[in-house]
Amino acid sequence: MQRQQSGFSLIEVMVTVAIIGILTAIALPSYRDYVIRGRLGEAFSALATVQPNAEQFWSNTRSFANFDTASNVFPTSSANFTYALSGATNTAYLVTATGRGTLLGFKFTIDQQGNRATTGVPSGWTSNDSCWVDRKAGTCSQ
Repeated sequence: MQRQQSGFSLIEVMVTVAIIGILTAIALPSYRDYVIRGRLGEAFSALATVQPNAEQFWSNTRSFANFDTASNVFPTSSANFTYALSGATNTAYLVTATGRGTLLGFKFTIDQQGNRATTGVPSGWTSNDSCWVDRKAGTCSQ
């Protein structure tokens, strides 16, 4: 009497492991970039609210100085970004969003004229002085 063997052969298991390895090697970097792009939106939306809030602050005080100390109008730091005001005078300001944690290396700015720039990016990304970059190739989000 012969017994039939059941189960998987070593070759079948190795092929399955190889397929899973290849899919993982392709999927994980793509997923990581997707998550990063989603988190960059936080800085974009926070910086986009800066200009109208700064204009309102200026109309009340006739200066951009101390705009960052005004309650409820300056973006608050989060787990992904810190926000800082620099060069604030009666007529000019620059707000910078600096990445932290998994977004370390990213730096986005906006000034009093609404000029947007990506002044810092991590290795493998391309910066752009005329927009906020949301893709590795340096393409703009808006």
